[in-house]
Amino acid sequence: MIEVQNITKNYGPFQALKDISFQVDKGQIVGFLGPNGAGKTTTMRIITCFMPASSGRVTVAGYDVFKESREVRKRIGYLPENVPLYPEMTVTKYLKYMAKIRSVPRSSIKGQLDNAIEACGLTERRHQIIGQLSRGFRQRVGLAQALIHEPDVLILDEPTSGLDPRQIVEIRELIKTLGKKRTILFSTHILPEASMTCERLIIISRGQITGDVQLEEGRAVLGQNDTNGKQGTPSTLSLEVAGAAADEILNALTDIPDVIQVEQTNTGTDDTTTFHLYYTVTTDIRAAVAETIVGRGWQLLEMHTTEMSLEELFLSLTA
Repeated sequence: MIEVQNITKNYGPFQALKDISFQVDKGQIVGFLGPNGAGKTTTMRIITCFMPASSGRVTVAGYDVFKESREVRKRIGYLPENVPLYPEMTVTKYLKYMAKIRSVPRSSIKGQLDNAIEACGLTERRHQIIGQLSRGFRQRVGLAQALIHEPDVLILDEPTSGLDPRQIVEIRELIKTLGKKRTILFSTHILPEASMTCERLIIISRGQITGDVQLEEGRAVLGQNDTNGKQGTPSTLSLEVAGAAADEILNALTDIPDVIQVEQTNTGTDDTTTFHLYYTVTTDIRAAVAETIVGRGWQLLEMHTTEMSLEELFLSLTA
């Protein structure tokens, strides 16, 4: 449904996106995660035809966003980070106005407006002035304008930004409901929100896609790091090693195939160093680690594996 191929975006000498590629299939709810300034909003603006890329290609439902932008806009509902609302208008009048902008046929406006209001839980607020609504309900109005033309794809940029915990839960459940009939890509930097809403996470850092992770009941069950092609269940390996300088051990562990990252966490008084080794592979990596350490004449004092939490995985892929 959404296909991003080798997109680069330059702002003068600054490169905001660096040759990124990913795909979102029909019917998926996908979280687009990354630290502030990672390139999430820039990517979404390119997908929604708000700005061109410097190079690369993007298609939505088979239509090129650069060459066939009118067809793309018909199929996309976009909720930007700052919701485009007119506070002096009522909810109904605003949505009617947006329906006309979206070229909804006059005969269909009432039916589609009613559907959007009901889907976003605005029935009791439809005649209220937007400026008098709480932030949570204004966010719902923003979602309703993205739905008014019944698009196949929803692009949501930080849809829960600035909301209180109750409002976040309400918008999260709304996104889940909308995702039953649509493809949704939404950006966030809040891990619990993403884990409870999405079936897949695309992780971006410093303008590059660094991870593509499948979720099952909020847990990472299969990860792929697009930078180095490593796949599997995200895990950590904790080690205690003695017999060499910490930097020397760290470099040797980093060179092991299928290793994403190695962190030194402690150096003991008895020349013992503790490491956390992050990896995503389909095979057991312990044998290679033991062979590396013992083969150099060092002492492997302890080694045990633990499943990597979503937070640990995010930190390792955005380090």
